[in-house]
Amino acid sequence: MPTVKKLQRNSIGITDELPIKVVQFGEGNFLRAFVDYAFQELNKKANYKGAIAVVQPIEHGLVDMLNSQDGLYTLFMNGIEKGKKIQEKELVSNIAFGINPYTDYRAYLNLAKEENLEFVISNTTEAGIVYVASDNMNSQPPSSFPAKLTVFLYERFKHFNGSSSKGLTIIPCELINYNSDKLKEIVLTYIDDWNLEKEFKEWIQTSNSFHNTLVDRIVPGYPKDEIESYNSQLEYEDKLLVTAEAFFLWVIEGDDDLRRKLPFDKTNLNVKIVDDMQPYRTRKVRILNGAHTSIFALSLMHGNKTVEDTVNDDFTGDFVQKIVFDEVIETLSMDRAELNEFASEVFDRFRNPFIKHMLASLSLNAISKFKVRVLPSILEFISAKKRIPVHLTYAFACLIRYYKGNWNGETIELKDSTDIIEFFTDVWQENNYKQVAEKVLSNTEFWGEDLSKIDGLSKSVSEAIELIDRLGVEDGFAEFNK
Repeated sequence: MPTVKKLQRNSIGITDELPIKVVQFGEGNFLRAFVDYAFQELNKKANYKGAIAVVQPIEHGLVDMLNSQDGLYTLFMNGIEKGKKIQEKELVSNIAFGINPYTDYRAYLNLAKEENLEFVISNTTEAGIVYVASDNMNSQPPSSFPAKLTVFLYERFKHFNGSSSKGLTIIPCELINYNSDKLKEIVLTYIDDWNLEKEFKEWIQTSNSFHNTLVDRIVPGYPKDEIESYNSQLEYEDKLLVTAEAFFLWVIEGDDDLRRKLPFDKTNLNVKIVDDMQPYRTRKVRILNGAHTSIFALSLMHGNKTVEDTVNDDFTGDFVQKIVFDEVIETLSMDRAELNEFASEVFDRFRNPFIKHMLASLSLNAISKFKVRVLPSILEFISAKKRIPVHLTYAFACLIRYYKGNWNGETIELKDSTDIIEFFTDVWQENNYKQVAEKVLSNTEFWGEDLSKIDGLSKSVSEAIELIDRLGVEDGFAEFNK
């Protein structure tokens, strides 16, 4: 049996040494399949000539493994594009090294002194951008990411004597809205808490820039169940192999100056640097996330198991298409052609045979998700069209029926908070569909308003639930839609 080469630069002939231009907080699957790949494309297509230094944001992580492979790993991108299968692989080689500040704090601070440094990128999970009052300048390191960043920026400020030319461009990728605004606010709070110089605070505000973002790419990560198949395509051992879908979207709030710093227009990547990212966020939440949340209950009760099953089934596939193209898009104000193109890409993603996206996983905290992702489409459709959206309303009824906790004699595991589950347990003691609908729709803690006051909505929902129980999901809809 042939010896498998270790994945190291000297073993596979990589000799380039690039200056550190990016410090990245986070070494997980998403950043490696998204940001690191994107900057490698800048190196290849736009002559960017920059390397990345990775900072491990928590005590236990992958930096040691990353360093053992000289920062190298393989990215496999699999998906569907306009009906055709896409399968590509890329050896990502632009990470210079990783640092664990919990074991080498001095190396972490020295990183702030890098002459060519331009960017700070992060993805420390949604819980990463938080204020921790106990963090201070003497912590080595502080526990929170914003406190670590504050210390890092202060070290750079001192080292370069507050030079305006040594400020950084800070681009967080955490999945929260207004991520950089929140990060900047916490950094400024730490500066006040720690009584740091007012000149440092001014430098943060005038010489550094913070940019809100939207990131969109499904990254399943390490394919442990199929690792032998992936390894057979390599000539080396890769313990950090990562898989991702082919789709890529990065929306960053910025101006012409940021476009010059990040010349993604010279690559094939879908990176949009825009004045306001909120329309793109709304588009994603309403179309992609909204489709998931609106369809999972109906599709599970119809007998499907995955998102791919859903879009390939004649009934559920047509149903979710009509939700998106005939109802949700009708409520959005962006260019119609651009909305249709994005929605078509979403359905390509849903059909991706390389990602098994289980419908049951979409049921977690579905009530709160429905309020954010689906309810605005229903309300705005009613406001604009003066009628009930048939498919979204029927999907709403399916969700309420799903929360009864059983279907066709089998128990449904409800994945929500105890108080929500108890509410539905009490509601479903009623034998009257009208009362069930009224009680659910009038729950202002769920929806932020009393939906039972909307003309015709409770009546439509109660009729739909009755039809679902009497005829089943598909035949019930046929009758509801007459």
